[in-house]
Amino acid sequence: MKFGDKILDYKDELFDDLNKLLSLESIDGVKPEECEKALGFMLSRARDFGLEGERVTDKSAHVQLGSGGKLCGVLSHLDVVPAGNNWSVNPFALTEQNGRLYGRGIADDKGASLVSLYCLRALKENGVQGKNTLRVIYGTAEETGMEDMDGYFKAQPLPDLAFTPDSEYGIGFAEKGILQIKISTPTNEAKVLSQFHSGKAVNAVPDIAYALLDSSDYDEQRLMRLADAGGGNFEFNYTIDGLMIISRGKAAHACQPEKGVNAAAELIDLIANAYDVEDIGTLCSFIDYALNRETNGRSFGIKMSDAVSGALTVNLGTVHIEDETAFAELDIRYPVTVNGDYVFRQFKNVAERSGIKVEITHHEKPLYVKKDSELIGLLSGAYESVTGEKPELYSSGGGTYARKLGGNGVAFGPNFKGDDIRMHNADESVDKQNFLKHMQICLEAMYRLYTE
Repeated sequence: MKFGDKILDYKDELFDDLNKLLSLESIDGVKPEECEKALGFMLSRARDFGLEGERVTDKSAHVQLGSGGKLCGVLSHLDVVPAGNNWSVNPFALTEQNGRLYGRGIADDKGASLVSLYCLRALKENGVQGKNTLRVIYGTAEETGMEDMDGYFKAQPLPDLAFTPDSEYGIGFAEKGILQIKISTPTNEAKVLSQFHSGKAVNAVPDIAYALLDSSDYDEQRLMRLADAGGGNFEFNYTIDGLMIISRGKAAHACQPEKGVNAAAELIDLIANAYDVEDIGTLCSFIDYALNRETNGRSFGIKMSDAVSGALTVNLGTVHIEDETAFAELDIRYPVTVNGDYVFRQFKNVAERSGIKVEITHHEKPLYVKKDSELIGLLSGAYESVTGEKPELYSSGGGTYARKLGGNGVAFGPNFKGDDIRMHNADESVDKQNFLKHMQICLEAMYRLYTE
């Protein structure tokens, strides 16, 4: 019997706790009190299990087992993206349906966070004697830039070996650079477009957008003809303030924007085909010709790829235009062998030629861990012992805590390829049997980190 199998003894109690954790709307920057409750819940349960927990900063904490030897870490986050629209179940509860577990955070990343705590409990209660120090480290600002881990590692040492269960199996040895950019104009000079709103998070494809237009009957008929001829999903409503157009798309994670349908980009394309620049303003016109509903950066002149991590992607995450304000935020994931400064310079050159102000709001450099490292060997062994298969070593456009570990960490689980988890989308869910398998792999990996 593999040690990882012992986690299944705790599954009923774990699912009960998971329902409580998922009920917290821990959205960083929106509901800080819920993020606080999520950290408090984990530390409280750690005390219940007889484990040592410590609050490190207002947005981070850890729970520890053992002392001495190497410092080994498992990092996960308790914050989530907003629920968004079009859920078929309550997003802030654990729902089991047709062999799947639903809830915001079940896949990203509350499910894995709770599993790591229960793995510490299993090690302790089964009397395992480790030669290393094992910490599970929690943050509540991963979705908004990972400043939680910046603060944590100012106060605590980097682990010698670590993984973050915040991606897919097998092992994510490389992660693209993340460049988040805000573009704006000094004012909203549009003559016809009075409002445009879409998106709550730069790292998600927006599934809804709306624009308010001071339009004529002729404009409205032309817009409807263009909408019928195009591929978008639009709704037209007449209000006292003008014509409101609602665009509906499909949400997706910014690391794979091609899997979604960007409601903002679709709506900008529609109105840009119906009006001149002065009617819709410089910002929308720039987005239309420089982004052009693309996700590969071609019109920006930044289309590129490498053999290690694949192609650059661009996501239009938010657009907000109202009164004198006009800005948008974009998320660019660039290949690991590319210099991020070059990508930004190229982007900035294109934007400034159109009178667009550009600023970097967040930049995470790429992660790249050698495939023959001790860590990858250990995690590969744990994965193979549970599944009977060798793990694939892959690169990702996702941004995980692994890139905060100075080359000492990788992404490892919790989700399985082929499982439609709908991360950052409505009806986020995981296959229940896959979740149980992750529990076993995670405990086996933590057992090996603790004892080898």
